[in-house]
Formats: sequence, structure tokens, C-alpha cells
Amino acid sequence: MTNILKVLNPFDETDVGSVNLVDENTIEKYLENAHLLHKNSKKRLPVYKRIEILKKVALLMSQESDDLALLIASEGGKPLIDARVEVARAIDGVETCAHDLANIIGKEIPMGLTPAAEKKLAFSIREPIGPVVAVSAFNHPLNLIVHQVAPAVAMGCPVIVKPADDTPLCCEKFIDFLYQAGLPEEWASFAPCEIPVAQKLVTDPRVAFFSFIGSAKVGWYLKSLLAPGTRFALEHGGAAPVIVCPSANTDEMIPKLIKGGFYHSGQVCVSVQRIFVINGDARLLAEKLAAEATKLTVGNAIKETTECGPLIRPREVDRVESWVNAALISGAQALCGGKRLSKTTYDPTVLLNPDASQNVSTSEIFGPVICIYDCKSNQEAIEKANSLEFAFQSAVFSNELKESLYFFHNLDSSAVMINDHTAFRVDWMPFAGRRQSGYGVGGIGYTMEDMSQIKMAVIS
Repeated sequence: MTNILKVLNPFDETDVGSVNLVDENTIEKYLENAHLLHKNSKKRLPVYKRIEILKKVALLMSQESDDLALLIASEGGKPLIDARVEVARAIDGVETCAHDLANIIGKEIPMGLTPAAEKKLAFSIREPIGPVVAVSAFNHPLNLIVHQVAPAVAMGCPVIVKPADDTPLCCEKFIDFLYQAGLPEEWASFAPCEIPVAQKLVTDPRVAFFSFIGSAKVGWYLKSLLAPGTRFALEHGGAAPVIVCPSANTDEMIPKLIKGGFYHSGQVCVSVQRIFVINGDARLLAEKLAAEATKLTVGNAIKETTECGPLIRPREVDRVESWVNAALISGAQALCGGKRLSKTTYDPTVLLNPDASQNVSTSEIFGPVICIYDCKSNQEAIEKANSLEFAFQSAVFSNELKESLYFFHNLDSSAVMINDHTAFRVDWMPFAGRRQSGYGVGGIGYTMEDMSQIKMAVIS
């Protein structure tokens, strides 16, 4: 009997749909098929055909954008207002893949610079790296799939994708769009499966490139099991720091911090989590944030009025509740929230000066909680911001250029947002976690390069 994976609305746990789980035999067929497809260059789709397919996919997605947004909200719990933005980004990502194929090209290699290279001509091209396996996360169930699958299609790599267990329907829909647009089915395989089967898929020696988005614990573990020669990219999370300087315009930053901290109820890998206020009044900033946070509407993501949806599973609400309770016991103050609202939702929370040893200060909350701390100096703020074993995106609010550049140069992060929140992203920019936050660089063009390899010719 086929195992069925049921998909539930994370707010009220009502049925949204289901998918069939694939078994080891099916995974073996996918892997062998991908391996043989890559080896047979005659079956490779020409570049112009791949461009046609991607453009058709973008058109199909545009025609069903409202349904896609509702699906994101239904299976992933992201409010409709944000789900619509995700759909627009996903469409743009597919179009970017088609456009960037013209830029992922080889180049002339200079010769004649030494006597040994005299009278030689050299150039390089890019070839597909081979079978790609993608394991994805729940929090952007359409756009993350686009970032992992569309670049593989663009570069001519067979791709097998395992979606998050909570949100497989958007992935299934995107793969179906590829088929409708003319991609032969053997080039993209939808592979929801149980953990032991997924591990077999990821660690198979026929896999040329492994793309993972999810927790650091799982990502680094799977990386340790990869077959020799398998290239990889890992995108994990962090506890994004924000530094507020005395020169900052508080009123301008409040709505940005609210959005950056409570977007998708904090279930974002670069969500605003730790705010360090230098030589100022952290309480005053916390009170202003709390005043706005209390206005947010928490509820079912499929409703137009909802601004903060549920956490993906009740156990995540349990975890956030326990972390906040522990912080409160150790001396933190909750200026708003600090409690669960239901089995599946948690009240948007602002904590003032939680202890540095607490989970809310040291680990990724992945929930609707912002922590604010007093700092006496720039140096103290830098030390605290850089104190954790992971680093992703950060932010500084300042109206002084020299001050902004000081923090830009001293914050240990892959991107520093100046006068904006840490969760800002456009899909063509580099997106990368440092240290335990990941490996490699995401972003459409960067992923396309990862999924290709250089071959050079030298002519004498």
C-alpha cells in the first residue's frame, strides 16, 4: 500500500491535501535515470529550449498566482498578504533563470603573458554539473523550490527534489508547471519521502550537487555523509543582530523592525531577533516596538486580515513558549506578548534585556519574538552581535556614514543592511550564511554557477 503524506493547515489542522510518498525503489529509478540522462549529452535540452520552458513556467504561474498564494497560506501558514509577495518573487526567480542563461557563459583566457603561453589561444565553457538533489524547507514553500529547482533546469541538470513534509503541495505544483511547459518528466522528479529514504537519496554517489535548506543540525549531518566528489550548498539559520546607534531615527526604524521580526511569525532564517541599543534607552525602543506589535492580527493565514499566522507545528509553539518562560524567569521583561494564544499560535513578543545565556539570546527562535538589549559602546555591541557560532545577515541603524561603515566592516555577517531590517532580500543578490549558518552562496545566478562546471580548451 502506498504511504500517504497528509498536509494540514497549521492554524486549525484541517486537511489541505495529500501526496504519495516514494519508496527506495522509486528513488533508485530516479537516481539511475538522472545519472544516465547526464551521461548522454545527446539527450541534453538545448539552451533555447530551456529558456522557452522557463518563460512558459513563469506565464503559467502568473495565470494561477491567486491560487498559488492561497496554497502557500493554506499549507505553510504564511499570511495571504505575504504569500502574494512570495508568488511574485517566485515568478521573477524563474524569469531570472531564463534571462541569466545568457550570462552563464565561458570566456576567453588570456595567453601570451609568459613565454610558455606564447602563440596559444584558450577559452572556457560551462557544462551542467550533473544530477542535482534538493532538500527544501517549509517557510517559503514555493520560492525556495524555485531557487533550488529552476537553476538546475536552466543549466541542464536532472533534478530530484524532496520538499518539506509540511509543505509538499507547492513543490508538486511547480514540478507540474515544468511538465506543462514542455520539460520531459525524467528531467525533474518530485520525491516526498521518509527520512531513511531521503538519506539514501542524498548520499548516493551519483549525486553531483546537493542543495539543502533547513536546520543546521540536519544540514551539517547530511553534509558529513555525502559521497566523495558531491558538491553542495547549505542554507541554515541564525539569530540576526541589529545595532541601533544614537544617531538613528527611531520612528523610521520601528515599522522596519516590526516587519523584519514578525514577518511569517518570525519563521525566517534572517528574521530580526537581537537588537542592541547603544548608549540609548533600550526600554523606550522596546516600548515603541511593543505598542506596534500588539496591533498585529494573529490568525488563520488564509484570511485577508491576518498579519501573523501560526507556527508550522504545535511543538514549535511549545518550544517558543518554554524559551520565553525561561527568559522571563531569569530576569527578562515582556513588554508585550510572552504567551501562547492557542495550540498553534504565539503572541508577538518583545523581550527587554534577556540574559545572555538564555536560548532566546543564543539560538534561533524561529518564532514571533524580538529581544532588545542595552549596550554601553560600539565595541560591546560588536562583541555581542558576533558572539554566536552562526552568522547570516545583520543590520545597523545610523544616520552617520562613518559610524555605519564602522559596523559594516566589523559585523561578522555576509550582508549588513544599513537602515533596513535583517530580512531584506531580493532574489538575484548573494545570500549566504557564515560559519554554522551555511556553506556556499545562494541567489539565482550564484546557484546556476554552482550547478555548472568550467571546461577549458587550450589551442596551440
